[in-house]
Amino acid sequence: MFGLDLAPDVLTAAFLPAALVALAAGILSFLSPCVLPIVPPYLAYMTGVGVSGLKSGERSAALPALFFVLGLSTVFLIMGAAASAFGRAFLQYQKLLSQISGVAVIVMGLHFLRIIRIPILDQEARLEAGRGDGGAFGAYLLGLAFAFGWTPCIGPQLGMILSLAASGGEAGRGTALLAIYALGLGIPFLLSAIFIQRAMGLMNRIKPHMVLIERIMGALLIVVGIMLLTGGFATLSYWLLETFPGLAALG
Repeated sequence: MFGLDLAPDVLTAAFLPAALVALAAGILSFLSPCVLPIVPPYLAYMTGVGVSGLKSGERSAALPALFFVLGLSTVFLIMGAAASAFGRAFLQYQKLLSQISGVAVIVMGLHFLRIIRIPILDQEARLEAGRGDGGAFGAYLLGLAFAFGWTPCIGPQLGMILSLAASGGEAGRGTALLAIYALGLGIPFLLSAIFIQRAMGLMNRIKPHMVLIERIMGALLIVVGIMLLTGGFATLSYWLLETFPGLAALG
């Protein structure tokens, strides 16, 4: 979807754990309480029909949803590239930056576990009244705009992936991680647009479990934060290479 070509200095055994974390974070972001409930209204807005019109098949939401996701992804990829550049610029302070990032990620995990509350992270992106025209370009612009609107809501997840990106120092690491995060968030959005009736039924069944999803995200953040703080990703990479020697071929 994103035309991502992973260079040899990015696709390494050390990159794989971070990539899995980024993918899981993207999926959990989609399932989070501030994203999942507003997916049908977003799709209805972009296509220019009501939710009932989407369910009846009055107009397909697939194309607008694709360009909306591309708009979101554009912003995420720029963030990832900036994180990589930041990590390279301060490579000599990489250990300190990883430790600071680890503490910040743990704090955001505690927010998801509801041990502490950070008000700005409870904000939601909302649509103004009106409807879109169902056009691809308008949906792309909307994706660009709402990437920033969603940032307070999915800020902990983004912060975690950006921390992983900056902690590497490899060229393209941040872009690759944010692309994987965008896939985790964007593919469920696209599937919801294509299979709207089934998706809405599934969303209704998921909604009662929102607190559990938040806690899973919080646990993931804390685990990643501890690994950033202690250098656990390097240890995990060494373990992967010893357990699966074939990974050494990646770099």
